[in-house]
Amino acid sequence: MNAATSRANAQQHKADLLRSLRLCTAEGVMAMPIVTMSLPVNVFMTALVAKAYDLPKTTIGLISALPFLGNFLQIFIAGLLARWRPPKVICVGAAVLHLASWAVLGVMLPFIPRGEAGAAGIWLSVWFLVTSCFGAVAGVSWNAWIQEWVPYRIRGKYFGRRNGTLQFSTLVFMLVAGWSLAKWDYAIPVFQALIAGACVMRVFSLRWQWISPTRARRAPPPEPSALGDQLRLVLAARSLLVFIAFGAVWSFAANCFGPFYHVFMFEQLELSAFDVGLLATLAQLSGALSLPAWGHLLDRFGNRPVMAVSLILWQVQNFAWCFLTVENRNLLYAMWIWGGATGAGFILGQFTLLLRLLPLEARNLAIGLNLAVTSLFAAVAPVTGGFVLTWALARWSDPFAVHHVCFLVQPALALLGCALLLRVREPRASPLTMVFGAMRNIRTLSGIFGLGFLVNHVFYRAQRDPR
Repeated sequence: MNAATSRANAQQHKADLLRSLRLCTAEGVMAMPIVTMSLPVNVFMTALVAKAYDLPKTTIGLISALPFLGNFLQIFIAGLLARWRPPKVICVGAAVLHLASWAVLGVMLPFIPRGEAGAAGIWLSVWFLVTSCFGAVAGVSWNAWIQEWVPYRIRGKYFGRRNGTLQFSTLVFMLVAGWSLAKWDYAIPVFQALIAGACVMRVFSLRWQWISPTRARRAPPPEPSALGDQLRLVLAARSLLVFIAFGAVWSFAANCFGPFYHVFMFEQLELSAFDVGLLATLAQLSGALSLPAWGHLLDRFGNRPVMAVSLILWQVQNFAWCFLTVENRNLLYAMWIWGGATGAGFILGQFTLLLRLLPLEARNLAIGLNLAVTSLFAAVAPVTGGFVLTWALARWSDPFAVHHVCFLVQPALALLGCALLLRVREPRASPLTMVFGAMRNIRTLSGIFGLGFLVNHVFYRAQRDPR
């Protein structure tokens, strides 16, 4: 191969990479409505189970657990599919089935009895489990596909910007969903219209994902043929196992009573779907504005210390949930803005740190195992929380006091879990004190709270990964 051909191939590869990055962002924007609705806790699903069908808390807890159960079940499916087709094909195929399941729900909603909580709960639970399995397979395959072609050196910066853009897409959807549901009193046709819009957008998303000219940066190392060989590689990755243990603690903490924060706002604080959607929008907006700053921090100081700082700043303010009443509910605006801005770094760091800790020879198994283990704890958590709340509310007359005590669980467990996070060994990670020092810098703090142009100047000369 002569020099001219090599230069032409390099230029074509660069052009394909840039187009793939643009399409990856565009398809993510169009996918966000249906992805948001598929989460165990969001304005759409909470309004569906708490307003449209008024299900008991034990059923709400069960439904909230089903996406995590789907994540666990995928470990028995994704590995087999990976031997059959490349990650991109599996990702798009599973996403098509996920889209079809949402279309089925949109058609069937008028036939689900609103006055029979038991029958409605069974129907929604079965459907949500099926669609969650499709979504879990698509998500795991997407992670493996992204790792194939996105260069390591730009992941922090690129995903910081991409996720920031996706946050804007999400906040628009949350506002539209909250406003329309509140205005038309949670009527079934409104739910159907939102589902239809999300499905149409997802069609465009899948098309752009499919035509993306992604190419692997290098031939991936062959995975051992035997599952036992792959499992030994994963078990030898000590930092990955510690990270998985931390993820299990965090998953339980966040999901034990996490699904009932929204229900608490609907039922006890007397907020409408628009109010809850506005709060979620403020959190998404502050998170979107802060994500570029967090991306630079992650690239410069490493994921582990930045995640610890982000988690501490985020969870300390969650103790305020233990004092909320109807009279001081306006505190929620400040809480959600602060939580969105501080939590964004932790959420982004989880993704990039996992990619860094994976043993490449068994990456699919490692991704699936992490998702499966943490999902088991996340699945048990809301079921436990639902039973605890139902039991406590039946014995104490003050629902505010019951919720206030239960809401201590998440921040307390999350802060204790930081001890596990700090035991993860990550190449080139900076000491925790250096991150605190950077956070004291007024320009960094300004960037985290939305003044991104200052932070871009501060971190413009951040060191690149030499690999």
